[in-house]
Amino acid sequence: MSRIGNAPVKLEKGVEVKIAGNLITVKGPKGELKQSFDPQITVEQNETEIVFKRTSEHKDMRSKHGLYRALVQNMIIGVSKGFTKKLEFHGVGYRAAAKGQILEMSVGYSHGISFEIPKEVKLTAVTEKGQPPIVTLESHDKELLGQVAAKIRSFRKPEPYKGKGIRYSDEFIRRKAGKSAAK
Repeated sequence: MSRIGNAPVKLEKGVEVKIAGNLITVKGPKGELKQSFDPQITVEQNETEIVFKRTSEHKDMRSKHGLYRALVQNMIIGVSKGFTKKLEFHGVGYRAAAKGQILEMSVGYSHGISFEIPKEVKLTAVTEKGQPPIVTLESHDKELLGQVAAKIRSFRKPEPYKGKGIRYSDEFIRRKAGKSAAK
């Protein structure tokens, strides 16, 4: 039994939800998002909440029940408050600079990397003396935000010996001991 799918989704103030067939459109102050859903999942809306119900107890339907409820919840939070991800660049000579929607990175390769950020994601890069460069990504679309952050992180994943690489600000890297000195 899906506990997540059974919970109703509360509507935020200023958020407008339209259900047409098997497409949900959520509009708010930060933007607009659309999500299609399986026709076997029924969606009911009233003034303050949205309720998802499934037509069968099949395993696939139970999993989609919770999935669509969580996706719509994230859409409502996104268009009302938005989402933020922070990435830290740890390493000697690692740099990050934002030039419009292009992120210029220097992460230990012989060449710099230019990565174009989609227009739906707001980009800021801050470099303070004595601190690793921090790149902040903001968007109303949680899925797109996570995808962009994961792509930036993939250019130089954090390694466990020195801790160098690009990591999320809340990520913990388990460190390993290096080779022991020969006796």
